[in-house]
Amino acid sequence: MSTATHGATVPVLEDDPFTSENLENPLPLQERLREAGPVVFLRKYGVYAVARYDEVYNTLANWQQMTSGSGVGLNEPWRARGLLQMDPPEHDAPREVLASIMSARVLRSMQDSCRELAESILDDLLGQAARGAEVELDGYKDIGSVFPVNFFPGAAGIDEDQRENLVPYADHIFNRLGPMNEIAMEGEPRAEALAEWATAKCQRHALKPEGFGADIWAAADRGEILHEAAPLLTRSLLSAGVDTTVYGISAMLYAFATHPEQWAVLRQNPGLARLAFDEALRWESPVQMIFRKTAGEVSLSESVIPADTRVLVCFAAANRDPRRWENPSVFDLSRDPSGHLAFGMGIHQCVGQHAARLQAATLLESLAPRVESIELAAPVARHHNNVLRGWGAMPLRLRLA
Repeated sequence: MSTATHGATVPVLEDDPFTSENLENPLPLQERLREAGPVVFLRKYGVYAVARYDEVYNTLANWQQMTSGSGVGLNEPWRARGLLQMDPPEHDAPREVLASIMSARVLRSMQDSCRELAESILDDLLGQAARGAEVELDGYKDIGSVFPVNFFPGAAGIDEDQRENLVPYADHIFNRLGPMNEIAMEGEPRAEALAEWATAKCQRHALKPEGFGADIWAAADRGEILHEAAPLLTRSLLSAGVDTTVYGISAMLYAFATHPEQWAVLRQNPGLARLAFDEALRWESPVQMIFRKTAGEVSLSESVIPADTRVLVCFAAANRDPRRWENPSVFDLSRDPSGHLAFGMGIHQCVGQHAARLQAATLLESLAPRVESIELAAPVARHHNNVLRGWGAMPLRLRLA
């Protein structure tokens, strides 16, 4: 079925992206979205959707008409807006502050502490095993959800107390970007307490004297941002930078476990570590989708999207679009993955991407000399989230080098 918009025909789909079946395996739906047309209409939610690479790219680039200020979820924001939910000019000063604090130059100064943490985690997991031994562990629970939860809050100056709250806190924020379905409602009983906990951790007196959080407050003291924005910006780093990196690193381990020949390639050339992370992000996008809202009528690929309409922007489908990538379903270290949209694009591109890349590359550089092979020890389990591609368990078997 299709509907006409100003002379162009837009296919109408009855699919629901947020069913348990589609969250468990979103690939068939993402292919239907791509192949139905450059712009489609999802009747269930009354929203348009873009899933091909060019249309997703152009939507993200067109911040003037495809706005974020009224929220990046299916519904209006349910709480104070962070950087991702701001449009210029409100967006400009906070973005500039965070980009400076989270720059690649700043992150380079943290390489030693990042490596120490990676080595410590691996020592605990592998240190007692003999060469050639096989070690079974959970790639998500023992590595993916451990490394970022310790490194990133530490870099931000968040104390160690109750860091286990970080993943469920961010999980619910991302869940609320979709509909208020059963999995979103599951997080409601703890939502307010977790939000209060995160806000308290980001106040000036609660932060350590050195870290991203202290730097944000210093920017407020200099008049670069308002003081009331400082805890919100610090909190947005935690909500946007922890779960996404947890799932990105986990996806990277899963990619190597299911493509053992690529692990051999990495071991021969550890300099591919950062490329490997980006290819894993393209292949298994942690943030699957997000929304924009049209400021007026928007023309896109000969279709017209009405004003004040939500548009589902599917990063994951674009990152596997065969129009852009050759053999997109294959994790391949000979590919140049630059241009993938897992970090977004344009003025809202992920400000914490340098931190994520540092963590992932450091982990691989520490893991490669120790581990000859990685394979799945049992089927993986998925954790369902309305917009994240999450993990519940990832049983791995590692043969030590």
